[in-house]
Amino acid sequence: MIEVTRETKETQISVKLNLYGKGQAKIDTGVGFFDHMLEAFTKHAHIDMEVTCTGDTHIDDHHTVEDVGIVIGQALREAIYPVKSIERFGNATVVMDEASVTCDIDLSNRGFLVFELPIGGKVGEFDVELVEEFFRAFAFNLPLTLHLIYNRGKNKHHIIEAAFKALAVSLRRAVAINENAGIPSTKGVL
Repeated sequence: MIEVTRETKETQISVKLNLYGKGQAKIDTGVGFFDHMLEAFTKHAHIDMEVTCTGDTHIDDHHTVEDVGIVIGQALREAIYPVKSIERFGNATVVMDEASVTCDIDLSNRGFLVFELPIGGKVGEFDVELVEEFFRAFAFNLPLTLHLIYNRGKNKHHIIEAAFKALAVSLRRAVAINENAGIPSTKGVL
């Protein structure tokens, strides 16, 4: 199990992660909707993950959501790199009721984010603009190339949850063991 911690004046975070787990989650960030998304991500990525965060949520949830993305990305970086004997690429389209989101990833060791989800406002008390902040922090700290593309949907909760689940399935596929892959790059290193 990999453990990564981060302490700033704004947040204190601990992430424990097993890349090849059973989808078991213990999530407590103090942000209910975000916890729900991380639980869905953990379940569908088939990783085991514990996340605890104490943040300055009395101000807002921004630092908590972004910083958790940083630390989860760092923990996955430790678990995945250097890339060897895995598929490297993963993609999935996930539907949730009327919503459909496609995710494509490349464990390229290069951080990049394409975020095309037309969401704004709130889900309950959660500012949905923070979803992009999470995915950016995640992508650049892992690092990986991450594309999240909206296909259809109206309900913000459904669109966001489909995005987290699509990332989870894409990651699960990208880290699938393939002994024949060796180092899956013509460069010879990732």
